[in-house]
Amino acid sequence: MVQSRQSFGAGQGGFRQAQSWLHTWCGLWFSWLLFAVFLTGTLAVFEESISHWMTPEHHADEAKAADAQASVPAVSLSQRLQWGLAYMERHHPGATMWELWPADPQGGGDLRVYWFDAKGQYAAAQLDPLTGEELKAQPGARQRQTLGGHHFVTFHYELHAGQIGLWIVGAAALAMLVALVSGVITHRRIFKDFFTFRPHKGQRSWLDAHNAVAVLTLPFQLVIAYTGLALSSLTFLPAGMVTYFGADEAARKDFVTRLNEPGKPQRSGQPMAVPNLEPLVLRGQKLMGQPVRAVVVDYPGDAAARVGVYGWNDPQELRRRLSPTTGMVMFSAASSEVLQLRQPGGVEGGSPALTQSVIGSLHMVNSGGLLLKWLYFVCGMAGSAMMATGAILFVVKRRGKHLTEFGGASAKVYRLIEGLNVAAIAGLGIACIGYLWANRLVPLGLTHRDDWELAVFFVMWLLALVHAWLRPPALAWRQQMALLAALCLLLPVLNVLTTGDQLLAYVQEGDWESAGVELTVVAFGLAAAAAWHRMRRAPAITVRNRRNVTLPAATVTVAAAEQKGLS
Repeated sequence: MVQSRQSFGAGQGGFRQAQSWLHTWCGLWFSWLLFAVFLTGTLAVFEESISHWMTPEHHADEAKAADAQASVPAVSLSQRLQWGLAYMERHHPGATMWELWPADPQGGGDLRVYWFDAKGQYAAAQLDPLTGEELKAQPGARQRQTLGGHHFVTFHYELHAGQIGLWIVGAAALAMLVALVSGVITHRRIFKDFFTFRPHKGQRSWLDAHNAVAVLTLPFQLVIAYTGLALSSLTFLPAGMVTYFGADEAARKDFVTRLNEPGKPQRSGQPMAVPNLEPLVLRGQKLMGQPVRAVVVDYPGDAAARVGVYGWNDPQELRRRLSPTTGMVMFSAASSEVLQLRQPGGVEGGSPALTQSVIGSLHMVNSGGLLLKWLYFVCGMAGSAMMATGAILFVVKRRGKHLTEFGGASAKVYRLIEGLNVAAIAGLGIACIGYLWANRLVPLGLTHRDDWELAVFFVMWLLALVHAWLRPPALAWRQQMALLAALCLLLPVLNVLTTGDQLLAYVQEGDWESAGVELTVVAFGLAAAAAWHRMRRAPAITVRNRRNVTLPAATVTVAAAEQKGLS
């Protein structure tokens, strides 16, 4: 027990030793959760591409729509606005908000309308630009109900657990900041070690790999952890909001409304028809310098109504801005007076609001284009590798030295940690690729189909955890890596068998979103196969503690592989 207390004694050995203890234990207990959050957040960088691949029926619909639009005469913006306004007046006269998306940046494309229904839910309809009539779904057409890439977005910041999950992830992000800072203090030669890598040296190799990916992505990880906490600051530090607005749900909605829609009026109770939208839209486009994306009418039919004209962001221009906000012009429906003007990249609320917008853009990579997205993806994967190597290094260091850190329970605790390492690293990969397999295998007509896909993700992850504790660690690593490699490499085959789509066809058609998803999955499969091959060649050796007592067989094989730097 004395040795156990000394192992946990943060105060011995001076400040650096205390930071080393803090880095080790804070990093370990949160490493599994942080790896999951970081990996899924990295995948979420390409949320739209993953969603595109997971909705193959939309590909055919988009192709048909493009062919149909090419064969019909162009419909003017004026006519599109009239169709949208007429539809809303006929079908949703009592809605508190009308939203019209009349055209794409080139003035063509779909005509869509949105509104809040009687339950306050967001509802939508697509209209025919030629007739203004609502386009109904084709009889017998089956749409793939799925969360798509948004699953990874939601999981990485709230674990699909709502407010509780948000708090858990927030605590993990705070622990990550602590681990990063204490790690820099602990490793005095961290930048020198960055240029040093000694393969096949067991613990030394794991430490070199851990240092290399940590230093390479240290600024990125600090930014991601800090901005992630800042984005949810009102949840973690609600005192200011509660003081001025109250703590109930109505007060929270009032705060959000005032924050996002400053100056929004209340209903006057005096009826007034919605004016012709075309003059307001043309003025709005000229004032903000962008083509119209959306026209929003607050309180339609009331004399206090406002008409907001929002613009389309130009991708090239967006790369040069930190804030992704579009242009916006707000008009009074009664007098056509300009109530508010926001230029592209601007925000309402001054410097604090601009800071919040930039923080959000930095975290969610809303600007910078495709090149910055790939940079985030690579740095995110490197950050995930840092957490994985740190968790493995913890076991490797102690396996080669002693097993008394937790007294008589040390062997069981290490076995628990080994199982968590396997499930958190290899098992999460299996769950992620299993989610994509479920997208192709779960029947289309199944009720709550998206929930079934999500269930496959969590069930496969849980099974990976059970498997990791039932099998010897080294064998669990090999088997789960083999399964991960097989699932990744066979995904394109599954896609061909279930949808008829294939990788070469994606490339020929210029569908680089779908092609990118499958190529990235195949790359992960090859990496997993290489890892499995190295693990398979790991020799079995006997590991002893300081007292020269042989460990149980269940805990020996993984130590052998890890000490050889092969797992």
